[in-house]
Amino acid sequence: MARTKLSHLDARNRPTMVDVGAKEITLREATAEARVLLPRPVASELRRSGHRTRKGPVFDTAIVAGVMAAKRTHELIPFCHPLGLEHCSVDIEQKPRGEILIRCRVAVHHRTGVEMEDRTGATVAALTVYDMCKAVDRGMRIENVRLVHKSGGKSGTVNLE
Repeated sequence: MARTKLSHLDARNRPTMVDVGAKEITLREATAEARVLLPRPVASELRRSGHRTRKGPVFDTAIVAGVMAAKRTHELIPFCHPLGLEHCSVDIEQKPRGEILIRCRVAVHHRTGVEMEDRTGATVAALTVYDMCKAVDRGMRIENVRLVHKSGGKSGTVNLE
């Protein structure tokens, strides 16, 4: 049977976790971003309230949710390796024209990268913003969840900014 280039299939084309045991331990870092597009009423209310709703501080809660999610990525995505993250930060910025930019940066010394952890953190932070603001308007959109930077491992550094 022909071997596939997909890394999570074995010689029989059955799903499998990648064996990283022989890989070199290096510093692996990745940064992802997500954008939440806000209807005007939500953007105005967030600015007016100092980013608070009845549920609490929106950005602070989203930061905590994003870090928690990044740490639990292996519980959500079947073939992700459990990692003891050494660093995880979530930064949130309200931009003009009703946009929130969320960035999640993750780092670990390991045999496998953190490119799923960074996007999981950014996505869950964005979902938390949605959840906390949906009482004002459910027309928010989460868009452009993407890798913006990664370094470490065999493929080296990738900048997509």
